[in-house]
Amino acid sequence: MRLEENVPLARLTTIGTGGPARYLARPRSVAELREAFARAAAAGLPVEVIGLGSNVLAADRGVEAVVVRLEGALAEARAAGTVLVAGGGATNAVCLHRARAAGLGGLEFASAIPGTVGGGVRMNAGAYGVEFRDVLLDATVVDAAGEATLGPDELDLAYRRSSLRDGQVVVRVRLQLHRRDRDAIKAEVAALAARRKATQPTTRRTFGSVWKNPPGDSAGRLIEACGLKGARAGGAVISARHANFIENGGGATSADCLALMVEARRRVYELFGIVLEHEVRFLGPLALPPLGPAG
Repeated sequence: MRLEENVPLARLTTIGTGGPARYLARPRSVAELREAFARAAAAGLPVEVIGLGSNVLAADRGVEAVVVRLEGALAEARAAGTVLVAGGGATNAVCLHRARAAGLGGLEFASAIPGTVGGGVRMNAGAYGVEFRDVLLDATVVDAAGEATLGPDELDLAYRRSSLRDGQVVVRVRLQLHRRDRDAIKAEVAALAARRKATQPTTRRTFGSVWKNPPGDSAGRLIEACGLKGARAGGAVISARHANFIENGGGATSADCLALMVEARRRVYELFGIVLEHEVRFLGPLALPPLGPAG
C-alpha cells in the first residue's frame, strides 16, 4: 500500500482548511489497514482517521501522523435481512441508499449527518432525536494491538461521545433496522432535508456543529444571545443562519476558526456561566485555552 506524503488536509476536510498530513493512507482492506499501523509504528507516528473530513479541524501547520481514509471494501454497505452491514468508511448517504433499496427503515436520521458510519459510531452522532446507539448492534475496531468487536455498552456510547480513543479505527458496523415502505423512507428523508436546509448553512463549507448542546439548552441559542451571529475572524464566519456553525467565508484558516471558537466559548461563559464543549475533533497541535476556574 502506497503512503502519500505531505497531502494538504484542506483538500480532504469539509471546512477546507488544514495543513499537510505527514502521510495519507487509503487502506481498502483490514490487511492494508494493519500495514498502515505497522508503517506508522516504524516511523514513530500516531494513526489518525479522517473519514469524509467532516467534524474535523486540522492544524494549519500540518499533522505529524499517518492519516487514514478508508476506501474499497471498507467503504461498502449491504443489507443482510434486517441488518445493514457497512465498512467504517461507508458514507451515511450510501448506507441510507442501501437501506432504502432493501426496504429497511431506522437510518433516516443519518441523512442529516454528512459523514461516515465509522465516524458516526465514534462520536455517537445523531439528529432529530435519534443516535447511532439506537440502531447499532456492534462495531469492529482495529488498532495497533489487534481487532475487537464491541457492542453499544462496551463502546460506552453517550451524547456525542464513545470510549474509542485516538488510534482506534472502526472498520465494520452492523446496524439493526426494520422493514419499512420505501416511499415512506423517501418521504421522511425529504422532510428532514427540507428541515435541515431551512435551519442550517447546508450550501456553505463548514465542519458541522461546532459545540455540543449543554443539558437542557442549545449551543446555537447561547452563541446567538451573545450577539455573535455573523462574527468574523479572517476568512471564517459564525453562520448567520445557525450560530453553532462556522463557515469558510473564503480563504479561512484553521486558526481563524479556532479564534471564533475561543471568542464564542469565552462570551457564553461570561454571560451564562456555561462552558461549551467542542464537538468538532482537532487534528494536530490545536487546543482551546483554559477558561477560568470552571473551565
